[in-house]
Amino acid sequence: MYLTIKHLHVALALISISGFIARGLLHLRHSPRVRHRFVRIAPHVVDTCLLLTGLWLAWMWQMHVVLQPWLMAKLTALLAYIVLGMVAFRFARNDASRATAWLLAILAFGYMLLVAHTKQAFPF
Repeated sequence: MYLTIKHLHVALALISISGFIARGLLHLRHSPRVRHRFVRIAPHVVDTCLLLTGLWLAWMWQMHVVLQPWLMAKLTALLAYIVLGMVAFRFARNDASRATAWLLAILAFGYMLLVAHTKQAFPF
């Protein structure tokens, strides 16, 4: 059961970042497709499932965020990713700030992947 949930979590993470990158490119190209219903709703569904599988894994391992520095680092990076994504897709006033927030969000996601892989808060 654990491996199934873990593989689902990894697959959802890859789908999430792929969609994020695609949406960022659509925004930077000023494509009308960013307003398509599927493009607006699908990320919320995927990210909710990603969060739920992550919580399920933590519950299966009986982990507490406060006692696991790497998990706290991953959750902090998740918050940064969410805020930067909001800036990139909602609040940015120009393409330069949109692109900067988008790239920083991708870096935050990459950091989360490294932390998850190494189980270290400082994986470098």
